Amino acid sequence: MKIPHVIGISALVVAGLALTGCSSSSSLSGDSDRSDGARIVVGSQDYYSNEIIAEIYAQALERDGFDVDRQFRIGQRETYMPDVEAGRIDLFPEYSGPLLQYWDADATARSATAVHRALEQAAPDGVEVLPQSSATDEDVYVVTRAFADRNDVHSLADLASVDTPITLGGASEGEDRPNGPAGLEKTYGTTVRFTPIEDGGGPLTVKALRDGSVQLAVMYSADPAIADNDLVMLDDPKSLMTASNVVPIVSDRVPERARRSIERIDRALTPSGLVALNRDSVDDEQSAAVIAKAWLRTHAGE
Repeated sequence: MKIPHVIGISALVVAGLALTGCSSSSSLSGDSDRSDGARIVVGSQDYYSNEIIAEIYAQALERDGFDVDRQFRIGQRETYMPDVEAGRIDLFPEYSGPLLQYWDADATARSATAVHRALEQAAPDGVEVLPQSSATDEDVYVVTRAFADRNDVHSLADLASVDTPITLGGASEGEDRPNGPAGLEKTYGTTVRFTPIEDGGGPLTVKALRDGSVQLAVMYSADPAIADNDLVMLDDPKSLMTASNVVPIVSDRVPERARRSIERIDRALTPSGLVALNRDSVDDEQSAAVIAKAWLRTHAGE
């Protein structure tokens, strides 16, 4: 996992900038109208995969003539969302299910279509939800192959029959989220202890699973480390986890032409393609900027 960039939220100084639209259309590789002069603040989570998507957005917008201010690796949802809602961040790649649970903890939608529809209704004033991508990066519960075989565990429902204590590892925010320990107990009757691991399902999480300091961890379905470490993604028959498609959210000041560029990107992203992008980062240690440039070259037909 890449080392997070340290970026202060106080650096976001765009509240007074007027973003203006343009009626012309463009491709991912840009068009001839580069006169907008609009400045768009693009943010990302403190998660390498999210940074890659945000960088693809940023480079595509720059090719379309927009001035882009990157505010990347600025934390998890509880940290950055107040700035999104206040209009200090204009564009953010999000994940549909977790975002819906953030905005509406009582939401019952689970399928991709239902979650997106509920998101559009739950979005606060000034924030709009664009069409979602087919690419998914869902929260998943994982265990080691040895734990699964030893305890005959294949799904979250099987955890209740494990007769040894289970410690769950994940980001500290996850302890209080609906699909965290309380959700496991309510939905599956499983009681777990919780320990924070602040690397977004990265190497520290994998190490904790492998050395037994945790038996259960939250990772992301598009993380190549799951297959590389022979970890087992547990089935979720009662849909504790919601569908989690990549979905951009934007300030209502973002011009229509910029929105169309972002929508084209999300149509081109696929589940397997997102795993490949993540592998470029994890295995080849390429920067988000290099990965995004190569992806746009391929998908913009340059």
